[in-house]
Amino acid sequence: MVLTSLDIAILLLYLVAVLALGVVVSRMARKSTKGYFLGGNQISWPFLGLSNASGMFDISGTMWMVYLLFIYGLKSVYIPWLWPSFNQIFLMVFLSVWLRRSGVMTGAEWIRFRFGEGRGAQLSHFVVVFFALLSVLGFLAYGFIGVGKFAAIFLPWELHADPHNNALIYGLIITLFTSIYVVKGGMVSVVFTEVLQFVIMTVACIAIGIIAMQQVSPEMLAEVVPDGWGSMGFGWTLDLDWSGVLAQANEKIVEDGWSLFSIFIMLVLFKGILQSMAGPAPNFDMQRVLSAKTPAEAAKMSGFVSIVLLFPRYMMITGLTILALVYFMPTLQQMGPDVDFEQILPFALANFVPSGLLGLVIAGLLATFMSTFAATTNAAPAYVVNDIYKRYINPQATEKQAVKMSYLVSVVFIVAGTLIGLFVPSLNSVVMWLVSALYGGYTASNLLKWYWWRFSGYGYFAGMVAGIAAAVPLMFTDLSPLYAFPALFGLCLVVCVIASLKSGPDDMDVLVNFYVKTRPWGFWKPVLQAAQRKDPSVTSNTAFKRDMFNVGVGLLWHTSLTAAPIFMVIQNWSMFTAAAGMALLTTAILKFSWWDTLEDDDSLVPALASTVNEPFIPKHQGK
Repeated sequence: MVLTSLDIAILLLYLVAVLALGVVVSRMARKSTKGYFLGGNQISWPFLGLSNASGMFDISGTMWMVYLLFIYGLKSVYIPWLWPSFNQIFLMVFLSVWLRRSGVMTGAEWIRFRFGEGRGAQLSHFVVVFFALLSVLGFLAYGFIGVGKFAAIFLPWELHADPHNNALIYGLIITLFTSIYVVKGGMVSVVFTEVLQFVIMTVACIAIGIIAMQQVSPEMLAEVVPDGWGSMGFGWTLDLDWSGVLAQANEKIVEDGWSLFSIFIMLVLFKGILQSMAGPAPNFDMQRVLSAKTPAEAAKMSGFVSIVLLFPRYMMITGLTILALVYFMPTLQQMGPDVDFEQILPFALANFVPSGLLGLVIAGLLATFMSTFAATTNAAPAYVVNDIYKRYINPQATEKQAVKMSYLVSVVFIVAGTLIGLFVPSLNSVVMWLVSALYGGYTASNLLKWYWWRFSGYGYFAGMVAGIAAAVPLMFTDLSPLYAFPALFGLCLVVCVIASLKSGPDDMDVLVNFYVKTRPWGFWKPVLQAAQRKDPSVTSNTAFKRDMFNVGVGLLWHTSLTAAPIFMVIQNWSMFTAAAGMALLTTAILKFSWWDTLEDDDSLVPALASTVNEPFIPKHQGK
């Protein structure tokens, strides 16, 4: 594809602006590791929310979601529950508050806050660091694949005669460019550049949605999609038959293994709810929560992500999809069995976005890679430096030495993730292994840590090891990680419980400190009683029913925010009105039942300390 001089100028201007902004604000992060990893807990929640949304708005995920909407129609709204996409609802309702109250810097440091300093806690600390770094490598490889494919089509220079190698070279160049400001500035640089990137992406999304509405009428769309494509309803089976239109789509549905759609939905709900209740994985999402000024702001940030992310993103996804359905179908049919649905996004942009706007859109889509890459990369040095280097290798390290070590760790992980990306065949294979196999092995241990006082450090370690050990072979088999999830979760749960009961309870003082600062609901009665013996003002968390009500309302809210822009772009105005009405109604309910209660919840926490190093002090001892 040939870009005009105007498009190239806009693209270069964007790249220079991002690099300059990242380097300038990086000065704020040089003084300490807390400034580098968490922005010194001085970044306002709207900026963190925009940054987090930008980090989730990745080019690889966008290409994957365009493919899903193309093949599965409106039923694709449910498929991202695989991540699970609705985990932000659980975070905003209660888990972000619980997590931020810890005052720690990383997920591994949180493990010591929960389990103490015993042998079981040390083993758990090591395994969560290993898991975090493994997931960082997986997401870096995932981003590298997507940006290489995208850049090879849109950027005007042919760097290699072979298309595959051309994509790899572009991926390497863009990765190197992005690494400069990420390594230099840490969290502060990441957040400020991602806010700029999100603004650009939002403009691009709205523009693509409008172009698609002008180019594709409802009648044109109806001629190229099977019956039921525009409906969110489903029965026991998917009931989408692409025969006579694009036979390869039927084969792809069978290959994905989602033909029995009711079973698929039950599995993703079962998996998604459990994983959401387990809290965020130790990646960029957790780092944003820990970076918030207060627990209440952490919750607001998590809710803000859904508001700013879903509508513009799905305007773009839907616009690209319907343009490809109407105009790209002959090309896909000619590809035969080698059809590549990940080429839908580049085709639609190349053929329907006018000069000038195309440069902005390409800049925005490059930003989706850069923001995800930046957020993921920033998580790696937080674990290596804070949880390994400063704890075991050089406890006397100065802040300057720690920040320099962070630079080195970032570079090492960028190189390693890129090398892995060179050998991964497709985006879908990476997505399915990350969200179903690797995170499936993570679920049991991280679910129990919040809700059961008797769950020990040894139990956490044993469950995580069992999960990782079972997840790795799934990468090399044809068994769907989603369908393997119940067995994987059951195995890890049994291992967790047996190891916890065999090892004995953790230190009660550690559990009391955790309970009083975090204030979880669940099975904590013995710990509550121990805390009350020290301070009678400590009370249990009675918000379980309210939180579950808010989660239910939040799921409806999240789904309606996803469906509304799709119905708008395909110009199904009756369904758009219904979805938008549901979004407004659930927003009003959450205003009173969730938002208005956040500050009140924090005021009930006795002796709430700002960091994990400040333990709970009973009132009578403080006098």
